[in-house]
Amino acid sequence: MAYIETPLKGCFEITPTLFKDARGSFFEAFNKAHFQAATGISFEVAQENQSTSVKGTIRALHYQKGDYAQAKLVRVLEGDIIDVVVDLRPGSPTYGMHHRIQLSALNLKQLYIPKGFAHGFSVLSKIATVVYSCDAPYQKDQEGGVYYADPSLNIDWGLGDRTPLLSEKDQALPLLKDIF
Repeated sequence: MAYIETPLKGCFEITPTLFKDARGSFFEAFNKAHFQAATGISFEVAQENQSTSVKGTIRALHYQKGDYAQAKLVRVLEGDIIDVVVDLRPGSPTYGMHHRIQLSALNLKQLYIPKGFAHGFSVLSKIATVVYSCDAPYQKDQEGGVYYADPSLNIDWGLGDRTPLLSEKDQALPLLKDIF
């Protein structure tokens, strides 16, 4: 398994080792001891979520506040997405910066997102099924978000001229400058 830290400290791109033979393929999606040895981070899954979305959907940019902040490990079971994280950690030298990566069922890449980041993704394929393993349970009253098209972030969601499909909640999220 390869662990590559992104320019946003504590955020890692992970590529598992794929084993193939006449029967098919196998890979280890997560190993707590190997992850900790490679990154110095202890990650324990407390909740796992799965979403299925159609092409052109943007689910973004969500986070949990304070004591309910979540670290996440994100991977794609079906399809192809652009996964995006935004550093919201006060005092971080990369505060307000984002990182994007293409995750797919074919490339097997995963993204580890530390606490203090907003997270979202856009769907490039006809359908995408995404799994998020979280180290803390979701708390509705501690949810926050940043508007996906915030001009200060200038995120390329990979949808070209396509009008994104958004939830009403995501359409009404505040700009980064208005969240703290």
